[in-house]
Amino acid sequence: MTLWTSLEAAAATGGVASYPFLAEGVSIDSRSVSTGDLFVALSGPTFDGHDYAEAAVRGGAAAALVTHRPAGASATTPLLVVPDTLAGLVALGVASRARTAARIVAVTGSAGKTGTKEALKLALTPSGNAHASLASHNNHWGVPLSLARMRPDNDYGIFEIGMNHAGEIRPLSKLVHPHVAIITTVEAAHLEFFPSVAAIADAKAEVVEGLEPGGVVILNRDNSHFGRLLNAAREHGVAVLTFGEHDAADARVTKVALLDDCSTVSASICGELVTYKVGAPGRHWVMNSLAVLAAVHTLGADLGLAALALARVDPGPGRGRRLRVTLSGGPFEVIDESYNANPASMRAALEVLGRAQVKGRGRRIAVLGDMRELGHNSGRLHADLARVAEESGVDLVYTVGEDIEELDQALSPARRGGHAAQPAECAALVAEAVRPGDVILVKGSQATGMAAVTRALSALSVNSFRPGDGRD
Repeated sequence: MTLWTSLEAAAATGGVASYPFLAEGVSIDSRSVSTGDLFVALSGPTFDGHDYAEAAVRGGAAAALVTHRPAGASATTPLLVVPDTLAGLVALGVASRARTAARIVAVTGSAGKTGTKEALKLALTPSGNAHASLASHNNHWGVPLSLARMRPDNDYGIFEIGMNHAGEIRPLSKLVHPHVAIITTVEAAHLEFFPSVAAIADAKAEVVEGLEPGGVVILNRDNSHFGRLLNAAREHGVAVLTFGEHDAADARVTKVALLDDCSTVSASICGELVTYKVGAPGRHWVMNSLAVLAAVHTLGADLGLAALALARVDPGPGRGRRLRVTLSGGPFEVIDESYNANPASMRAALEVLGRAQVKGRGRRIAVLGDMRELGHNSGRLHADLARVAEESGVDLVYTVGEDIEELDQALSPARRGGHAAQPAECAALVAEAVRPGDVILVKGSQATGMAAVTRALSALSVNSFRPGDGRD
């Protein structure tokens, strides 16, 4: 299906097309461009997408969105020339939002954004054609890119909105113009750029400013900053629904069983009782599933089918997906949380590790990297994880990085597995110590590079696979 004709794209961006084209998608990465994509040549401090525009077209792109004819481009290369390519991408997003009749949801929060977005797509798909941001495309280029990829016939659009500075959510929310906004939680993330967690709450609350008239914001009733978020919503005349364990929550847990690999939940969703399974383990997944079902209810989609769909929730690579690795004496398991970390998500991951079922002489092992952007409180916030590890029954903790040395020092000697400056060094320590039956959590901020530890552990066996894929 054609997503953008050259005439539509030119009208949206104010650009000039050198040749007619029909684009079936939009891409900003020449390495992964698909046949029929409109390649957008973005530029940054260390790269210029124009250098790859001709290669993208030769690789199958329908055309390239550029500011000028790139060096090496032939006279017949289809181009859409605009004054600024990022502005052009934003304009495509604006035009896409304007032409759709889809019901739109925006998801933000200090943790759980991507998982909630993916769960919401699962939950809405039984009721219609749902579009969602890929991966964590939640910033000043990711949000317009996700909008530009939305098809006119989509029934629902789900967009993740992130930030690490005040004032970043507001323009993105106004770009998305959601009918429903979810704030999953407010926690100590990106504290390097904020004077307090309360200031983070104010920044998250910016999402209400882009809501459509009559829109609804869904807030975590259990969060300590709920009152601040509620006041912000009321100041902007926005309706509020709440979720959590609190007796006054609109979407409220009535009973929950937290299991090793999933959770079963009974809940009241805006007065309707539902029982369902969440396919990923952890209380945080249960709480965010309430927000998902509250959004489904608000949008008028089928609540029963949505609840059933949550059994298929998959945490995704780097976000809790499990790998089984076979050694000569038997398998061990890796919980891959290597994509990112902050204090709230670290606590949640350690609690999941604490419920993991080890086999034989197996142990619960945490391999943790630095949590970045925590400012002057970084040392204390890392050290606080020692208590969480102890309460969760973690047997050994390995640490990677600088700030997390505070955690290593706070651990009891029996729980110290080892410390390394770099992930590769730590991976070697863990690989030497691992034994059949172990369950190993790998987690840290993306900049710490903890995915290297996951790869190294997986490489210990050629028989690495996810539990439940038919080979266990």
